[in-house]
This record gives sequence, C-alpha cells and structure tokens, in this order.
Amino acid sequence: MLALGIDALTDGYRRREFSPVEVTKAVLARAAALQPVLNPLAAIDEEGALAAARESEARWRAGTPKGVLDGVPISVKDLMPTQRMPTRSGSKAVAEDSVPRIDAPPPARCREAGAILFAKATTSEFGNKIVTESPLNGITRNPWNAARTSGGSSGGSAVAVATGLGPVAIATDGGGSIRIPSSWCGVVGFKPSYKRVPTLALEGFGSLSNVGPMALSVADAALLLSIMARPHADDWQAMPPDERDYREGLEDGARGLRVAYSPDLGIAKVQPDIAAAVGRAVRLLEEAGAVVEQVDVPPLQGYVESRMHSIQWMVNLAHLLRGFTPEQRALIDPDTVELAATGKQLPATALAAALAGREKLGREMHAFLGRYDVLICPTFHVEAPEVPGLPPALREAPRFTSWCNQTMQPAASVPCGFTMSGMPVGLQFVGRRYADAMVLRAAAAYERLRGPFPMPPLASKTGGAR
Repeated sequence: MLALGIDALTDGYRRREFSPVEVTKAVLARAAALQPVLNPLAAIDEEGALAAARESEARWRAGTPKGVLDGVPISVKDLMPTQRMPTRSGSKAVAEDSVPRIDAPPPARCREAGAILFAKATTSEFGNKIVTESPLNGITRNPWNAARTSGGSSGGSAVAVATGLGPVAIATDGGGSIRIPSSWCGVVGFKPSYKRVPTLALEGFGSLSNVGPMALSVADAALLLSIMARPHADDWQAMPPDERDYREGLEDGARGLRVAYSPDLGIAKVQPDIAAAVGRAVRLLEEAGAVVEQVDVPPLQGYVESRMHSIQWMVNLAHLLRGFTPEQRALIDPDTVELAATGKQLPATALAAALAGREKLGREMHAFLGRYDVLICPTFHVEAPEVPGLPPALREAPRFTSWCNQTMQPAASVPCGFTMSGMPVGLQFVGRRYADAMVLRAAAAYERLRGPFPMPPLASKTGGAR
C-alpha cells in the first residue's frame, strides 16, 4: 500500500481492497520505524490522523468521498501553519505551543479534499540551508544512504515521499528547497510559477518563496498542484484562478517539444556521472520526437558573481529575525544569525542593485525561453554530500535552481538515474513563467520513457518500485 500513488490508493478504497484506516496505521507504523534512522518528521498527529481516517473510511463505505484526496496521507513542511500540530520552522526559538488555529491555504485546500494531514516534515531552520539540519530537530538523512544528507530545506518532505509516508507532501522552495532534496532523494518535486499557489503568511523571504508538491510521480504532483492552486480570496498576490486540472495534457508526450538543453548552464562544473545520466535522459526525449538543441544560456552568465540571490536572501533573513529577543537569538543556528547580521548591514544600494539584476535576468530569460517549451539541465551539479554540515563549496545560492526563484519560472526535478555511488540524480525542467502545464507535460513525458524508478533501500525491507 505504501508504494501506491493517489489514484491507486483511492481506487483501492473504492473497491474496498483496503481502507484509509489501514493505510494510515501502516504509514504511522513505518514513520515510527524510520524516525530514529532518517528523522523525516518534526511532529506527528497520530490521534488526529486516525480520527480523520475513520471519517474518510465512513465516507468511502457510503460512496460519498469528500474529494480526490480523500483518505490520502500527506505531510506538511514545518514552515507552514497547520492545525493540531506545532509550526516551529525547525527552530528552538519558536515556542513549543505554537499550534496555529487555522491551516495555511495549501493544507486547508488539501484537508477540504479529504487528505489526512498526519505530520509536519522537518526543515532546516527557517528554510535557510540546502541540507535539512536544525538545532530543534537535528539531521534528516538520505533514504538511499543514511550517511548522506537528504538535501534541504524540504528534506523531511522528500524523505517522507521517498519512503512511502504518503504519496505526496506539501513543501516550499525559496531557492531550490523542493528541487534539491527531490533530486538527492529520488522523488518528483515541482516549484510552480510564483503565486500559482496562494500562501498568505509565507512571505518571510518575499517573492522568492513558493509552495509546491513533492510526489512519487509527476501525475501525483500535478494533482496536488491542482488542489493547492485553488483560489484564496485573502492572498492579494495570487494569480487569477484557472480552476485547472494540471493532469490534463500529461499524456501528450515528447513529440514536438522544443527543448533547450544545457549540460551545465555555463555556471558550474557537473560531476561526470551526473552529466552522463542527464545526457542519457535528454537522448530518450530526442528519440521520442522532442526537438532538442544544445545551447548556451547567455542570461545566466554572471549570475553567480552577481550574488543577487544571496543578497536578497540575507536581507530577508535579517527582516525575519528582527523581532527575536537576544535570548531567542541565542537558540538559533549561529550560521543563520551570522547571515542575518550581514543582511542587516548591507547598504540599500546593494539590495537595489540585486533587485535591478533580478529584473534584468527575468526579462532576458523570458526572451530566451520564447523559442523553446522547456530548458533542461541537471538539478544539482554534485551528488548528496555526507552529513553533518555542508562543504564550503556549496555554501552559496544553489547555482542551477535559485535563478528560477529570481525569475519566478516553474521548474520540476524528476529522477533520471544514479551516480556511481548509488545516489539519485535529478533532471530539471524549466519553463516560461506561467507555463506550469508545459513543464509538467515535459516532465511526465520523460518519466514515462524512463519507466519505473525504485524505492530506496531504507524505505522498507521489501523495497519495490513505483
């Protein structure tokens, strides 16, 4: 049951092959077994989950399911307010009793569709790192090799999905926080166009922050996006609602897709076995009828040196921490405090230059992608490093992912193979702003050509594929 996607789960409920209560109990049992090994969850609402599962089971027996997610277990990243469970953002500086009275819009929409929100997934403190390590929750480890990081900041979400703790998870991405752990843990992650998903109180990192799905498959990611993208009247920045089912068009395939392919975007040296896996994936698409052109990406030349992402991030972090007392700051990761202090001291001209650079980059990437349906590249240039900590070379804005947050473009990571050491590799698809459906179509086309991807060895003793 725990390797099944959303449709297979709900079809099983409909046929009474198994029940939401049975699935929820299995998820809770596996979570209890995996928590000491991988540490993917910051909080578990066992009582609430089982109560919701019993209600779901009664609806299915009556033939009146609440929605397309009825009885589906879902974890929510611990940056997002969720009823019944504390939202502490991975920080000891946030009170233990910080249990929101209402859900943020994404989990609210999922709950309305019948989902069982059973846990909060771990995050790096305030979502500040590309590894999921925090003073509050410790290290979240990779299900393919527990000596490696899960990635971050949505590492708990990636591990939960990879190990069968629900087929989907609600996560956030401010510079790669969905796509990087998806790549390193071997799951699908999708960062939508900015404000495709209404968020309300998730503005700590301004217009860099996005909410998106992590999933076992592109189809499940598209379905979760369809639910979360439903309108919320109080989010004044949200896109006009389109009420779209993002699963439509996923079967259109690769034929005729105009693909720009860059092995390294001209901004990083890619680990050879990662480059080889990505190259094989691109050839599959080309053989299936995609029109592939290997390209340079001139707008990204100078992106790393500009530090535009790091400058905005540090300023936003300084703003986020401004209300914390000295006693609270003493509980926060020193790296986070140091970045915030740097952000506080940056001159206004530095921020203005970074924002002007962002405007220029967005304009140029919009024009560049006018000739293509998607741009394909590696999701990350090296495999998941060992824990704890982060190598000095990776203590920067993630080169292949963070620019998409600057330009507000949709981007997906799909597993495309393994490194020589057996760690998953992610293939990134990037589209024009608002072209979320096209990115999902291209990702689904590759996923279908690739075939089933195995579950990690630490998911269960039986393993399996999806």
